[in-house]
Amino acid sequence: MNLLSNLALAGGLAWASGIRLYATLFIAGLLGRLGYVTLPPGLEVLSHNWVLITAGVLMIGEFLADKVPMFDSMWDSIHTFIRIPVGTLLAWGVFKNSGVDEQIAAALLGGAVVTGTHLAKSGTRALINTSPEPFSNWGASVGEDLSLLGILYLAWQHPLVLLILLALFIVLICWLLPKIVRGLRTIFARLTRLGQTT
Repeated sequence: MNLLSNLALAGGLAWASGIRLYATLFIAGLLGRLGYVTLPPGLEVLSHNWVLITAGVLMIGEFLADKVPMFDSMWDSIHTFIRIPVGTLLAWGVFKNSGVDEQIAAALLGGAVVTGTHLAKSGTRALINTSPEPFSNWGASVGEDLSLLGILYLAWQHPLVLLILLALFIVLICWLLPKIVRGLRTIFARLTRLGQTT
């Protein structure tokens, strides 16, 4: 794999991990196991039996948890401590056999991408959960499922397209995250005032 392909794969895996970690692990491992894609040496472990079984079971749990309003936000909160380090490790794993400088750069890139993606996803879903109807939550969840598949497809089939979209996504995140934070602060302030009046 050349540098462009490796960068796209590292960025794509980190990006997808911030949305659906276990699905990313399972799909990447299964595609590698079936020979549809070539996993870098640092990620070949994803195609091993126990990793596939564990990731598959957790993927089903993640899929179901993400469709339940409010529970999805609890799931996201807990997975802040899982998605970010694992997404960072996946990006690093793409460059495991490269020089130390490339490994560190990949880990930094992966960590930034997975963190931004996870915070945007979890913050947006928390705001959506303030709506009493479940359909906006389900629509967002299905959109995330489709985004994950698109990201992984582009990472292997059209790396340059993925890198362009990833750069645009990073710009969008820089613009969006402050707005999400302000929205969450407003909701917490309302809940605090409501709690004080009861």
